[in-house]
Amino acid sequence: MSAHTHPRSPQQGAGGVDFKLPWWGVALPAIAFFALLALVIGSGDAHAVSGDGTVGHLVDRIQHSLSR
Repeated sequence: MSAHTHPRSPQQGAGGVDFKLPWWGVALPAIAFFALLALVIGSGDAHAVSGDGTVGHLVDRIQHSLSR
């Protein structure tokens, strides 16, 4: 018994893959990236102003562990 083949749909182009990414699939990673970037850039100023320094201390530890 031979296997049946499925014909290609006319929407599939010969050039590449076609898929749709939801808006949040781009927006959420971008927001997370910029939030973390703001923490890293602003950590020195926040540490000097706040006196608590929890976020600054965390960023310093992450930088120290990555530099090893």
